[in-house]
Amino acid sequence: MMRFIRLYTRVLGLLGPEARLGVVLAIANILLAVAAFAEPILFGRIIDSLISSQSKNEMPTLATLGPLLAAWVGFGLFTIGAGVLIALHADRLAHKRRLGIITGYFEHVLQLPLAYHGGTHSGRLMKVMLQGADALWGTWLTFFREQCVAMVSLVVLLPIALVLNWRLGLLLVVLVIVFAILTSYVINRTITLQQKVEGFHTDLSARAADALGNVALIQSYARTEAEVSSMRSVVEKLLEKQLPVLAWWAVVTVATRAATTITVLSIFLLGVWLYTQNLTTIGEIVTFVNVSALFIGKLEQSASFANRLVTDAPRLEEFFEVLDSAPSVSDKPNAIEMPRPRGVVDFEHISLSYDGKRAAVDDISLHADAGETIALVGATGAGKSTALAIMHRAFDPQKGVVKIDGIDIRDYKLVSLRRNIGVVFQEALLFDRSIEENLRVGKPDATDQEIEDALARAQAKEFIARLPEGMKSNVGERGRSLSGGERQRLAIARALLKNPPILVLDEATSALDAGTEVLVQKALEEVMKGRTTFVIAHRLATIRNADRILVFHEGKIVERGTFDELVAKNGRFAQLAKAQFMVQEEQKPAIPAGD
Repeated sequence: MMRFIRLYTRVLGLLGPEARLGVVLAIANILLAVAAFAEPILFGRIIDSLISSQSKNEMPTLATLGPLLAAWVGFGLFTIGAGVLIALHADRLAHKRRLGIITGYFEHVLQLPLAYHGGTHSGRLMKVMLQGADALWGTWLTFFREQCVAMVSLVVLLPIALVLNWRLGLLLVVLVIVFAILTSYVINRTITLQQKVEGFHTDLSARAADALGNVALIQSYARTEAEVSSMRSVVEKLLEKQLPVLAWWAVVTVATRAATTITVLSIFLLGVWLYTQNLTTIGEIVTFVNVSALFIGKLEQSASFANRLVTDAPRLEEFFEVLDSAPSVSDKPNAIEMPRPRGVVDFEHISLSYDGKRAAVDDISLHADAGETIALVGATGAGKSTALAIMHRAFDPQKGVVKIDGIDIRDYKLVSLRRNIGVVFQEALLFDRSIEENLRVGKPDATDQEIEDALARAQAKEFIARLPEGMKSNVGERGRSLSGGERQRLAIARALLKNPPILVLDEATSALDAGTEVLVQKALEEVMKGRTTFVIAHRLATIRNADRILVFHEGKIVERGTFDELVAKNGRFAQLAKAQFMVQEEQKPAIPAGD
């Protein structure tokens, strides 16, 4: 129960810049509760005044009833006006903060490390963002519109009922206590069950996103029926866990409605008996019947709100779990802007382990002069990508330091560091937007001429000219409306627009056919000119002219040198070259004509 209270205390804490409006709305709700409570009291006083006049065979005078009627009308008008204003501003607060929370969550998730995204399905992150924001919106809206009044009425104003008539007021106190115990019991029983339900909702979202992202695979392997069956199985399990929660809250609903009849009847019976004993008046009986109806209404609202809180609690916990995930890298307090560097890069004894057991890279040291091309080769998992990811601070090393132009990269602001490093990935990562929008990711303020020049150097102008809408053509989700070579050439054009002094080519041609690779290789030669370039490659033919080649094995650099130097060593690199028939071709004597 305490965890539940802490969770919703944090929900109110997320009001942020709207906290002041929240305080104003809370005060307005207190005043509204007082006004709502005043109406049945005034009604009872008017009844007593009428009965008193009748017993004296007198007509009630305006002087007697006027103030009571005026106060009743005044409180009624205030209740209407305050209710409208509270509802209006509660709506504004909830909607503004919902959009603010979505924006903040989105920014936070984009800053989380790649390792986090690698282990968390994007469908889950979307589901957590939307459902979490909706849960926060609903909680704020309902709280400031209705529940604050309900809680004030139930907790703060009960003493007023005891002052009016402690015997009748005590009956209301007992009702509230019994209801609070019942609600607390149901919350404790259902909150854990609801967490299991939310786990199935998360699984449902992840499965749906996974299937929709792989429609081609599902259709080609005739997996439609199997995927639908799997989804149906998750839905059935979800319902199996959800039904007991619904049953418990049905009990609360029935108990609340039964309490309405029992309470009104009890107050009426007790009131009649007290009247016969001259311990109350008819006006007080009428007042407490109305007050009891008011309290029952607030209890029903509270039950509905508590039901919503229990339903939303697991979604909010998931939401806060993501928000509490800290980025693995961040700026130092005194970090500086990185000026455009010359491109001298030094790795000094870099070590990093993902799990604390096996090193991803172990004591890596290397030097690259400005404008040099350094190639990294080795088996999958040897540490090549990890080493270069450290250079643009996807991770920070546990040991060692990376320097650019002699300065530790951690002394620079992260954004300015990454602005000076361009990456062309093995899979061209494109947004589901137009070609022009994807290119402007590299340089938002690029001129039309700069874009045209970049496309020409990337060998991409020809295929864009064939598209019906040209630069305005949408590339589809992950660029699926384009071929692999076309996507890769757009990625290269994007890097050219960014014009970084340091460039990383991560298996940029490994997934292409021979004809397309020739075009892309020409584009890469353009983008590499005048830059310090790091190339990760499995096809050794693409790094034949690298200034230096580093051979990685189990997180270490085991060989380094030029292509010819490494072949002459007859080590691990030479074995790779022989496996790709590169050495034999170079050593094979020419066949004389006519033989």
